[in-house]
Amino acid sequence: METIKYMTAEIKARGQLTIPKRIREASHLEEGEVVSIIPVGDSIIVTPKRLELDEARRQFKKILKVSGLSVDDLLKGLEVERETLYREKYGKKGR
Repeated sequence: METIKYMTAEIKARGQLTIPKRIREASHLEEGEVVSIIPVGDSIIVTPKRLELDEARRQFKKILKVSGLSVDDLLKGLEVERETLYREKYGKKGR
């Protein structure tokens, strides 16, 4: 998959979220395809439904094991990344 640092999208009034085209193309997501949404702390992972939830959990555990990271490490990393992105976008400290 193509490396995309980050992109932003807006959640619409009815909770609809459009996944940016570059991410859809890189992830091979097509119109009408079902995705799984997995909550991880205060973040979410969106994955194609073709990767069933149990398989996604197995893959996630495998990635954590190979990387040597704990779930707490991952969540801390997400906090740091969000803070960095917030500063880049708004020029000040978040939360």
